[in-house]
Amino acid sequence: MGLFDVVKGEKVIRYIDLFCGIGGFRIAASQVCLEYNIKPQCVFSSDIDPDAQQVYSKYFGEKPAGDITKIPADSIPDHHLLLAGFPCQPFSICGVLKGFEDTRGTLFFEIARILEYKKPLAFVLENVKQLFGHQQGKTLKVIIDILEKLGYNVTYKILNALDFGLPQKRERIFIVGCLEPIPFEWPMPVRTIKPLKEILETTVAASYYASEQIRLNRLAKYQGKNDNEPTIWHENKAGHISAYPYSCAMRAGASYNYLLVNGERRLTEREMLRLQGFPEDFQLLTSYCANRKLVGNSVAIPCVAGVIRSLFEAVEH
Repeated sequence: MGLFDVVKGEKVIRYIDLFCGIGGFRIAASQVCLEYNIKPQCVFSSDIDPDAQQVYSKYFGEKPAGDITKIPADSIPDHHLLLAGFPCQPFSICGVLKGFEDTRGTLFFEIARILEYKKPLAFVLENVKQLFGHQQGKTLKVIIDILEKLGYNVTYKILNALDFGLPQKRERIFIVGCLEPIPFEWPMPVRTIKPLKEILETTVAASYYASEQIRLNRLAKYQGKNDNEPTIWHENKAGHISAYPYSCAMRAGASYNYLLVNGERRLTEREMLRLQGFPEDFQLLTSYCANRKLVGNSVAIPCVAGVIRSLFEAVEH
């Protein structure tokens, strides 16, 4: 499959970055292209969130286009690969599982619209784990059926960031499609997880600490052991508290205190970025609330990189 162009002896891949957020897909694509000596060219990006646009523009030097529903397919440049972490709230527990009844759920059809018109050779999509069982699997079946009717060979799998070296239990469904059949194999787990102590900052401002009342309440509920290793305490909707040597999935709309480092303080912006695999030079905004939303809505970069790497290996096979 001709996923790459050859320009002056150099392999080039042209791709688009839909619902790009702060650029997790783009960073993953760049990392894998560097490994394979391929020149990445992001020819189009889009996100409706002004905060995401600002962060993306600052890091990548170009501002994403806005509302994808208002962008004609014929105005999007030709590309080999479509990448999209399409809005997941309609299929998540926090989004009350409304699916296609939620207007955000219909944004999948914007992907289908572009695929139908531009016919890129391959795509990689990402969404929440709950999409797998939403409406007893009917929603996912609709999505797969549409993609297959567009001529794509489609496969999907749930991947966990814990299996790709990040200390975050973040399960997401990935959907990969190619116009031509290829020997695609899902990436194998890494198994070696970066310890929390390499993620956590040593000096943290007092503003990140929860109130004494919240800390005492957490301590009263928690009956686990303390082995002097850092943990992240998680309180679920039922009020049950667990502590793990990793983070539960960061969520854009969750309570400020649902994840607390050692039951005491909130994650810093840098810690949140590290839990998603972002590089150390990546910068966010000044608002903690906006940053939580942006990082929570982003992707675990090593997971995305693993899928793109598997795609490249299958194409090169």
